Amino acid sequence: MPELPEVETVVRSIRHLVGRRIAGAEFRNLRILRGGDPDRMAARLTGRRLQSVKRYGKFIVASLDDGAYLMLHLGMTGKLLLGGAPGKHTHAILTFDKGVLLFDDSRQFGCIEYHETFPERVARLGPEPLEVSFEDFWNGLARRRTRIKALLLNQTFLRGVGNIYADEALFRAGIHPQALTSRIRKDRARKLYDAIVAVLTEAIDAGGSSISDYVDAEGRKGFFQIHHRVYGRTGEPCVACGTPIRRVIVTQRSSHFCPKCQKR
Repeated sequence: MPELPEVETVVRSIRHLVGRRIAGAEFRNLRILRGGDPDRMAARLTGRRLQSVKRYGKFIVASLDDGAYLMLHLGMTGKLLLGGAPGKHTHAILTFDKGVLLFDDSRQFGCIEYHETFPERVARLGPEPLEVSFEDFWNGLARRRTRIKALLLNQTFLRGVGNIYADEALFRAGIHPQALTSRIRKDRARKLYDAIVAVLTEAIDAGGSSISDYVDAEGRKGFFQIHHRVYGRTGEPCVACGTPIRRVIVTQRSSHFCPKCQKR
């Protein structure tokens, strides 16, 4: 699933559409269209201009000139693609006065939503991990009683962090994914906070991680996957100590870690 760095990369690759007018919209799949009739949605969007395109957690939020919002979530296999011919997995086509944007999604777990106001359920997500202060991060962590990996995947704690970057940050901080939050001291929390910021920033600079079929809107793959230290490396030697990387399941998600470098 595209996580914060991948979504941020996609947003940056379509920002040149800001100021452009939507000349037409076509929706081919009701499964990805949440809360709207396709013809009504197309009518609402036609003629509107994009005021801004931003990332909010894993959501792509396009603000329109009438105050409404077009929101997209890429799900597991969703892609936004500039130009090109629609294919069998193209479920939405936005035609601008200059340019075309396609929404492709082979597994159809992504979604497109239209809202007159910013949706409350999205507004309730946790703080932005690249903006939250350490004190707020620490206070939020200290109030929870759960496994640290489960907390990092909880979007009400931090919005946008997913499986890949939680694993990578925990490794850099030397914290086991099954460590209890109640046992994490403030100095270790500081290491984790710094690791989250560092790994997300580095991944954004690298264009994200292309593990399966992720690409940005211009079809370019990311290359942060070559810098993964634990994620997807089960059985391979730890880059720090040589111990084979292990995998456990935390909250139904695979968690990769070094049993020697990462402590509970």
